[in-house]
Amino acid sequence: MKMKLRDYVSYIKLQRDEDPLYIFDEKFGEAAPCLLKDYTVPDLFQEDLFDVLDPDQRPPFRWLIIGPERSGASWHVDPALTSAWNTLLCGRKRWALYPPGKVPLGVTVHVDEEDGEVNIDTPSSLQWWLDFYPLLPDEDKPIECTQLPGETIFVPSGWWHCVLNLEPTVAVTQNFVNTTNFEFVCLDLAPGYRHKGVCRAGLLATDGASFEEVDRVMASPKSCLSPMDAPRKEKRLRTQHVHHDISETGAASCCSMWRNDLPYEISFLSKFLDEYRDHYNYVWSPSNCIGQREMRGWLWKLWIGRPGLRDLIWKGACIAVNAGKWYECLVQICQFHNLPFPKDEEKLPVGTGSNPVFLVADSVVKIYVEGGLESSLYCLGTELEFYNLLREVKSPLGEHVPDVLASGFVSLDNGSYTLASWDGKGIPDIIADHDSLIDSCKNYSIPFGLWSKKLFEHKTAALPANEPINLIGSKKIMPYIVTKRCKGKLFAEIRDSLSWENALDLASFLGEQLRNLRELPVPQLDPVALENIKHEVGPSDGVNSREVDSNDAAVWGIFLHNLAVRKKNVVTQLKKWGHPIPSCLIDKAVEYLPDDFEKLLPLFAGEACSWIHSDIMDDNLYLEPLANNIVHDPSNNVNGNGNIKNGEGLLWKPSYILDFSDLTIGDPILDLIPIHLDIFRGDPRLLKHLLSGYKLPLMRKNSLHGSADNIIKFERASYRAMCYCILHEDNVLGAVFGIWEELREAKSWEEVEDKVWGILNEYTDCC
Repeated sequence: MKMKLRDYVSYIKLQRDEDPLYIFDEKFGEAAPCLLKDYTVPDLFQEDLFDVLDPDQRPPFRWLIIGPERSGASWHVDPALTSAWNTLLCGRKRWALYPPGKVPLGVTVHVDEEDGEVNIDTPSSLQWWLDFYPLLPDEDKPIECTQLPGETIFVPSGWWHCVLNLEPTVAVTQNFVNTTNFEFVCLDLAPGYRHKGVCRAGLLATDGASFEEVDRVMASPKSCLSPMDAPRKEKRLRTQHVHHDISETGAASCCSMWRNDLPYEISFLSKFLDEYRDHYNYVWSPSNCIGQREMRGWLWKLWIGRPGLRDLIWKGACIAVNAGKWYECLVQICQFHNLPFPKDEEKLPVGTGSNPVFLVADSVVKIYVEGGLESSLYCLGTELEFYNLLREVKSPLGEHVPDVLASGFVSLDNGSYTLASWDGKGIPDIIADHDSLIDSCKNYSIPFGLWSKKLFEHKTAALPANEPINLIGSKKIMPYIVTKRCKGKLFAEIRDSLSWENALDLASFLGEQLRNLRELPVPQLDPVALENIKHEVGPSDGVNSREVDSNDAAVWGIFLHNLAVRKKNVVTQLKKWGHPIPSCLIDKAVEYLPDDFEKLLPLFAGEACSWIHSDIMDDNLYLEPLANNIVHDPSNNVNGNGNIKNGEGLLWKPSYILDFSDLTIGDPILDLIPIHLDIFRGDPRLLKHLLSGYKLPLMRKNSLHGSADNIIKFERASYRAMCYCILHEDNVLGAVFGIWEELREAKSWEEVEDKVWGILNEYTDCC
């Protein structure tokens, strides 16, 4: 809830609440920058490895805390096992602390086995001191102190703590990552759940095993704690230290385990990582303080920016992103193709994408792992088919796509590597004995190309996101591609220093290349393959009748079917993403979306489908410097929605578009979503400039009649774009409501549609 400070001061004086309102303001420095003039990090805590991140990427880390008497923070462990300091400015605080693994009496820890999300059930701070503290024997009491004004308390990584304000207080606190807790932070951010439970609940999280048993099991190379052997549950309860409701023997055992100190050592805790989960293939915990993309970017920035810490960073990266595993694959690929051996600075994957990518000398090596083997096969197959097409038709787009140097498969079976080349044509020998993969694509001229990929997407549309497909026993097969390394810099690295003139050049470049992409011919289906698709794409919810008698009809049939499938789960998905998507709009999503997606068909009638990149973002664009001269353009000012700044800097020329593994076919409006939200950060002027160079229709010709106000919603380009945002497999709405914060107060999707995509309805080539 929001209130003015003077009203909160009145509340402090008048309240008699048992659990009073407590202020944790993480944006006080941004809201009142003058306060930061009086804010200094104590000398002991200056090191913070999160400071390499840009301010908008960094997780919340400092807070102004104001609370009345009886308010406080209930028992918790700080996010991501970070450490913290807390300085009290006025009032008195009562502190209680337990070391890692000793869950306080009355507290229960839940760790979700699917995504590792941690939830804690705990009484309020005041309730704990009144109802639970008196029950503790002296040997089980926490470390306690009363903090006075001017005093600073340090809370180490993983420590449980609880705070009660004995009188009105004002304090400041900051969480940090340093060389001492870096590996623990990487551990807590890693996918899986066992390690999260053990880090917080200690030996109580090991289902009743004694310390000796745990120690013995952990000493074995392959422990019985493998998730493949454990029974699956929706939730696993991490029990708390209790003195009732268990037998005398059980109580003695529980107390004995609770009183044993947790070996809070990374070598011990990391053994509880789930062996079969890795950073690239499995879902990321919603409770993590940063996302997967940010995590990968953070490790890379540390690797480049802090070379003196590389031994430590490597250890953390092996825990969080399986860096050692991917590096072994890289070495095998380099040896197989006579590439230079990776240098020290080339050992870590780069970028923030969902597949490990390495820069080795003049080459780029990408290993496909996202979605499992079958999904990866279609990604590589479609990408190779696309590159071959560029060469055949001599498309101008080919000048802005990196050359392919090699491609194939790396197979890991019981510690032994096997590599094989593959050009995208035919059935690769390395998977020839996997009938389930071959049967689904044997009728296509390019077995794992565009059309078989579309059919795979159709079949898996209803499966949970990030669910890996086709894990084949202990054998791990991973496709890979080697491309020529581009000169220049990624747009993500220079966007804040780019001049307005260069930003317009980039928009023109993107419009021109999207046009080149749209004009590429789509591979044609032979009659047998078309019959196969016709059989697979039948009537479905939201798409009731259709004649699949051509390539285009097949595309639109699959496309509309997938939209209908996503609509079924849209409310659940939006609620899962949550803030900053307004809850009132989530409830209206189904009403806003088409009740029958066949109503979109007239817009596509007679219109050829087209290639779609679908992932043109700030880390998939390269720019080259034109000259060393300085440019200054004071005549343009980007509004608060954009981050592209005017000012001094090098002149840059857009040169390459990267990463075609997400290639698909369908509605070209889809390509505008990542460009407008990620590249342009919502600046309508840049989107308009892109469209001026695009010069192809976004709607069926002659489908629009009258002014934009009179166009029915199905014929508004803005409506289609907004529907795709709501139904997108990625949380693009998080970006929408992050860029346009005022839309968090919107009462209708139409209001959001007009603000974000209204410019599309002015596009003259769409009618």
